[in-house]
Amino acid sequence: MAYVVAVDIGGTFTDLVAYDHDTQKVIYTKSPTTYHNLVEGIIDCFDKGKITPADANFLNHGTTLVINALIQRRGAKTALVTSAGFRDVLEIARANRPDPFDLHYQRDEPLIPRELRFEVPERMNAAGEVIVPLDHTALETLAAELKRLEIEAIAVFFMNSYRDPDHELRAAETLRRLLPDVYITCSTELTREWYEYERCSTAAANAYVGPQVSNYIRRLESEFQSKGYDGPIFMMGSNGGLLSVSRTCRQPIGLVESGPIGGCIGAGAFAEALGIDNVVAFDMGGTTAKCALVEHGRFAVDSVYYADGYVKGFPIKSPVINIVEVGSGGGSILWLDDQKRIHVGPQSASSTPGPVCYRRGGTEPTVTDANLILGRLNAERFLGGELTLDPAGALKAMSEKIAGPLGYPGEQGAIEMAEGSLAIATVVMAGAIRRVSIEHGLDPRDFALFAYGGCGPLHAAAIARELSIPTVIIPPEPGNFSAIGMLLADARIDNAKTLTGLLDEQMVETMRHQYGTVEDEAQEALAREFGATEVFFQRHAEMRFRGQRHNIKVELTGLDNVDSIHEAFTRDYKRRYGFADSKAPCEIQVLMVSAFAKLRRPDIAHLPRRAGAGQAETTRPVYFKAAGGMVPTKVYDRGTLPAGFTAAGPAVIEEYGSTTVIGPKDRFEVGRMGEIRINCSGT
Repeated sequence: MAYVVAVDIGGTFTDLVAYDHDTQKVIYTKSPTTYHNLVEGIIDCFDKGKITPADANFLNHGTTLVINALIQRRGAKTALVTSAGFRDVLEIARANRPDPFDLHYQRDEPLIPRELRFEVPERMNAAGEVIVPLDHTALETLAAELKRLEIEAIAVFFMNSYRDPDHELRAAETLRRLLPDVYITCSTELTREWYEYERCSTAAANAYVGPQVSNYIRRLESEFQSKGYDGPIFMMGSNGGLLSVSRTCRQPIGLVESGPIGGCIGAGAFAEALGIDNVVAFDMGGTTAKCALVEHGRFAVDSVYYADGYVKGFPIKSPVINIVEVGSGGGSILWLDDQKRIHVGPQSASSTPGPVCYRRGGTEPTVTDANLILGRLNAERFLGGELTLDPAGALKAMSEKIAGPLGYPGEQGAIEMAEGSLAIATVVMAGAIRRVSIEHGLDPRDFALFAYGGCGPLHAAAIARELSIPTVIIPPEPGNFSAIGMLLADARIDNAKTLTGLLDEQMVETMRHQYGTVEDEAQEALAREFGATEVFFQRHAEMRFRGQRHNIKVELTGLDNVDSIHEAFTRDYKRRYGFADSKAPCEIQVLMVSAFAKLRRPDIAHLPRRAGAGQAETTRPVYFKAAGGMVPTKVYDRGTLPAGFTAAGPAVIEEYGSTTVIGPKDRFEVGRMGEIRINCSGT
C-alpha cells in the first residue's frame, strides 16, 4: 500500500489521516501533541495506525508552530537592517489607538527590540530611483557587529524597495555571504506591496520564526527518511493551499494559521458535495476554537493578518483565510478573577499536563472537565478507550477552584458551575462567529453551522441556538476533520503587487499586462515546485473610492473592462457598508493573483467511516439545564447509525475522537454522506 498522509499538529492533539487511493482504505489516529519534540507525536500516530512512514508516498503537514512562536515570543534572536532614518518603523507602527477607551492601553512590544535594529545608508524614492546608493562598506562593518552579538536571524527592510528590490536583494546576498549560519530574509521576498510598516513587520516576523521552522522541517525530513520515507513533504499554507518545503523555509510566515486551514478546505468540499451553499466552519479543539465562513464552496482570504489580534498585535502581510480564533477549547482553564467572576481561557492546559480528568498532573478545571462532570463524555470510551478519564478528579477540582469559592457547595454546586462555565464558553464562541458574519454584513441565520474538531460537536448545538442558526452539520470523523481537509488541498501561490491609479481604460490595460506578468511567475513556480502542468488563476484587487484611505478586496476574475470592474467594486462595497455611489470614481491600489494547481485527492463523499466499537444504544444521566438537570439520555455509537436514522434529543452520539450532544428540543438525522444533521429550530 502507498498512503497519502495528512498530519495536523494542534495545541493538544496531533491528528493523522492516511488514505490509499488504490484500495480506498483510510486510517484515522490521534495522539497527544509532544511539545518537546513534535515529530514524536507524529510517529506515535503512525504506530497507532499500524503503519510506518515507509508505507506513505506523500505527506501534507499543518502545524501551529509559527503562531505559537509569535504569540509566546519564543523565536530567534533577530536583528533588523533598515534604511538610515527608519530604525523605529516597527515601534511607531500606524501611530493609532485601536482601543481608545482603554486608559491603560499598550501595544505588544516589537518582536525586535530597538538595540537590535540597525541602519544602513541607502535610499530609493517612491518611483524606484536611487537617491543614496547602498553602502556596502557599512554593511560589511555591520555584519561583523551582528556576528559579535550572536544574532540568529536578520530581517532586511528598505524604504520603497517594493518599487525596486535591488538594494534589498544585494544587501541580503552580502549578509548571507558574510554570515552563512544566520537565517536572512528581506521584505520584498515576502510582499511587493507599499505599506512600509506592514512590510517591515512581516519581514521581522518571518525572520523571527525562520530558524525554528527550518530546523523543525529538517528534523522532520531526517527522521522520516531514516524510517524509509522517500516521498515529498508539503506544508499547509495559511492561504488554503500547499507549500513546498523550499518555499516554506524561505517564507515560514506563510504557516501562521497553518493548523486550522485544513478544516476550512474540508468544510467547503463537504458542503459542496451536500449541495449547501453557505456554512460557518467551526473548529473547536483542545486549545482554541476557530471559525470561518464558506460561501459557495469558497472561503475568504485576507491579505493582512494580525498576530495576537488587531488591538494589541502586529500585522503580517501574508494571505490568510479569514479565521477568527478565541481561547475556548477543551483544555481551556476555568478560573476566577479578583471579583470572583468566572472566565474561560485563554490559558490552556494543553496536552501537558492536560485537563484534570486526564490524570496527568493537571490541577486546574477545564472545559473538558466540565463536560465530563455534566455526563456528556464517556469516561471509559474517551478516544475509543485509549484514555480513561477521572470524573472524581474533575468534580473535586471544580468544587475547590470554582464552585466552593463562589458559595456553591457539594456535587450539585460543582454541576451548576460546570454548566455556567460552558454557558460562558458558548457566548465567547458565538461572538467569534458574529465577527466573521455580522461584522461583514452577513446574517449567521442564513448559514448552516458545520462543526468539527474534538470538541466542536459537543458545543455546536448550544452555539447554534445562541445565534438562531437552524441547522448544525457534524461530518464523519470530526476529530480528524482538519487532517482530512488537508488531503483535499491544492497547491497554491499568492502574489501581490502595488499598482496605484484611477480606474480608467489606460489603467485596465496596465492591469491586464501586470496580471499576466504575475501569473507567468506563479505558473513557473508551481511547475518548478510541484511539477504542475495545469494552473488556474483568480484575480483580485484592493480598491477604494477616490479620496478614501482604506481599501476593500474585490474579485476581478474574468472582468476586463472599466464598467464590470467598477460594478464589482460598488457591489462589494455596498454589501459591506450599506451604501455605494455607483457613479463615483474609484482607484486601484494593489493587484493580487492566486494561482492553483490541482493535485490528486480522495472523494470526500465516499471516504470510509470508522465502524462502531460499542453498544448501538445505551442510556446514562446527562445534565441539560433546559430539562431541569440530570435526565436519562440515549447514548448512540455513531458507527452503528445508518443513513436515514433519525431521533429526538436529548441524546449523545459517541465516536473516536469526538462526541456530539443533541439538546432536549433538537432532532437529528444521519445524512447520505454519514453526516449528522441537527435541527435546532425547536422551541
